[in-house]
Amino acid sequence: MHKVGLIIKREYTTRVSNKRFILTTFLIPVVFILFIAGSVYFATSSKEQLTIAVVNDPGFLQSNLKSDTGNVTFSFTEDVDSLNYKAKKIDAILYTTSVNGTLVSNLHSEKQIGFEATKYIERQLNKAVENNMLQESGINKTTLDSISNASEDNVTLTNMVEDGKGKSKEANTGIAYAIGFGSGFLIYMTMFIFGAMVMRGVAEEKTNRIAEVIVSSCKPFELMLGKIIGIAGVGLTQLLLWILLMIVLTSSLSMFIPAETYQQFQQAQQGQDVLNTATGNPMAMKILQAKSDFIEGVNWFMVIGCFLFYFLGGYLFYASLFAAIGSVINEDPQEAQALMLPITMPIIFSFVILNSVLSNPGSNLAVWTSIIPFTSPIIMMGRIPFGVPGTVPYWQLAASMLSLIGGFMLTTWLAGKIYRTGILMYGKKVTWKEMITWTFRKN
Repeated sequence: MHKVGLIIKREYTTRVSNKRFILTTFLIPVVFILFIAGSVYFATSSKEQLTIAVVNDPGFLQSNLKSDTGNVTFSFTEDVDSLNYKAKKIDAILYTTSVNGTLVSNLHSEKQIGFEATKYIERQLNKAVENNMLQESGINKTTLDSISNASEDNVTLTNMVEDGKGKSKEANTGIAYAIGFGSGFLIYMTMFIFGAMVMRGVAEEKTNRIAEVIVSSCKPFELMLGKIIGIAGVGLTQLLLWILLMIVLTSSLSMFIPAETYQQFQQAQQGQDVLNTATGNPMAMKILQAKSDFIEGVNWFMVIGCFLFYFLGGYLFYASLFAAIGSVINEDPQEAQALMLPITMPIIFSFVILNSVLSNPGSNLAVWTSIIPFTSPIIMMGRIPFGVPGTVPYWQLAASMLSLIGGFMLTTWLAGKIYRTGILMYGKKVTWKEMITWTFRKN
C-alpha cells in the first residue's frame, strides 16, 4: 500500500500543480455563467423585426388583429401588392379570405419567415377569429377575460409530499428538475473528462516506456489503482472548488439587492407583509424568492452526500475500464475510439434518457436504470432531488449504492487483469475478444 500511496501522491501533485488545472478550475464556472447569460441575451435580442401587410381583410381583422410585441407589426393598406411591397419596406404580405366560415391565410415573402414569428402570426390570427366569434355571439370579451383572470387568481395548487417522518412538506418540481439535470450532467461530463484523463495518462506512460520503469518496482495493479485514485483526488478537488465558487457567486447576489428590498422580503417571509404587494424592486424580490426556494426547498445534506458518492463511484467504476483501454492501445487514435465505444455507450445512454427520467422519476425505467451500476451514477442523481424516501425509497437507494460498489470491485478486478497484460504489450492491435480471454487467464 505504501507504493500505491506514492503513486497517488505523484499523480495528484503533478496534475494539481499544472497550469491547465488551475485555469480550467477557475475559468469553467465563469465561462458557464457567461454562456448562460449570453444565451439568454441573444435569445431575447435577436428576434425578427417584421412588418406584415394584411390584404383582403374579410371585415374583422383590422379591429381584432393586434400585435402585443414590438417584433411583428400588422399594417392594413390597400395599395400593397407583390410588386411594390419591398419598396414600401414591408417584409411580407398576408393574404386572407374567408371560405365557408374558415379563415384561409397565405404569407408571401421574399425570404422564409422564422418559425417563432410564423407561429406568433398564427396565434394572433386565432385570437382575432375568436374575438370576432365572441362579438357575433353577443359575448363581452372584457367580461370573459376578467372572469378568466379572476378564476386563475382564486385557484392555487400546492404539492405536499411526505418526508418519511410523519410530516409533509411543499414540493418544488422545477427546482428538483433543475438540480437533478445539473447533477446528472456534471457526473456525465466528469466521467468522460476524468475517465479520458486516466486513459491518456496510461497510454502516454506506455508509449514513453515510463510504465516499464515503474512496473519494475511495483505491481501493474498497484500502478493502475494509484493512478485511478490520484486522478479521483484531482477531480474531487476541482469539484469542491467549483461548489465553493458557486456558493460565493450565489451569496454575492445579495450585495446587488437594496437593503430596503431585502428587509421587505424578510417581512414577507415572516407574514408581516404580502410578497406580491411589496413595494420596491420587483426583479430583486424575484431573485430573493428564487434564492429562498432554492435553499429551503431541498434536502441539501442528502443531495450533496449522494452526489459525492455517485461522483466518486461512477468515476471509479468507469476509470478502471478506461485504464484498461489505455493499457492496450498504441499511438493510433482510431484504435482508441473503437475500443472506447462499448464503455461510452452506457454513459451516453444514461444522459439520453435522463430527461425522460426527470419527467417521471418513479417509472420502471427510472427505477431499474438507477440501480444498474452502468447507468446509476447519472440516473439516481437525477431522481434524488425529487425526494428520499418519497420518490426514491431507501431500499432503492441502498440497492443502487451496493450494486455500484460491487460493480466497481468487479470492473477493477477485470481491468487489472487486462492492464497487467496490456501495459507491457507493444505493436499489436488488441480486440475486445482478446481482452476478455485475458480476464479468465489464471495468474
